[in-house]
Amino acid sequence: MSLQYLTLPVTAFQQNCSLVWCDASREAAVIDPGGELPRLLAAVREHDLTLKAIWLTHAHIDHAGGTGELARSQSLPIIGPHPGDQFWIDGLPQQSQMFGFPPAEPFTPTRWLADGDTVGIGHETLQVRHCPGHTPGHVVFHSAAAKRCFVGDVLFAGSIGRTDFPGGDHATLIASITERLWPMGDDTVFIPGHGPQSSFGHERRSNPYVRDDR
Repeated sequence: MSLQYLTLPVTAFQQNCSLVWCDASREAAVIDPGGELPRLLAAVREHDLTLKAIWLTHAHIDHAGGTGELARSQSLPIIGPHPGDQFWIDGLPQQSQMFGFPPAEPFTPTRWLADGDTVGIGHETLQVRHCPGHTPGHVVFHSAAAKRCFVGDVLFAGSIGRTDFPGGDHATLIASITERLWPMGDDTVFIPGHGPQSSFGHERRSNPYVRDDR
């Protein structure tokens, strides 16, 4: 597998920020830099990577709080999320105050994402699926070759994303999981926004919210 990744839980929310890179080129993207930027940049140096982009699944503070500062300080493009999360980006200063995070620098994505888009790093290409429900503009990043999917807060090991925030919708989230994640295959391992990774097959068998026999 030439797509490599390292997941670093950051902030008091223990949000899974992932460094993903092409093993051949050592070019990397960071998914959801919620904070603790010195730690993230230390990991980039430790693995001898060249950081090329920021990819966002959605714009909640624990996922996007460090985005503006990281983009500015490292001259990185911000890729994603889907335009449905514009209001969450606009509200980052209020989110940081509400949850006790450091002030979040404002930013405008360099490129918004839509369902069916692709993102690339080095020689690796990942598919973008729009998976609303937790937030309206939530996207996931899927590598069919590596059988890995970075799903943000759509799905967790044994649970699903919250839908009680503005723009959330339970039925929409369930449809995103069953119609857009499950077809990626039972053997696909997913890296959630919080907690341990799991596989889609395991969740189909055991997750009380989305298992096949619920």
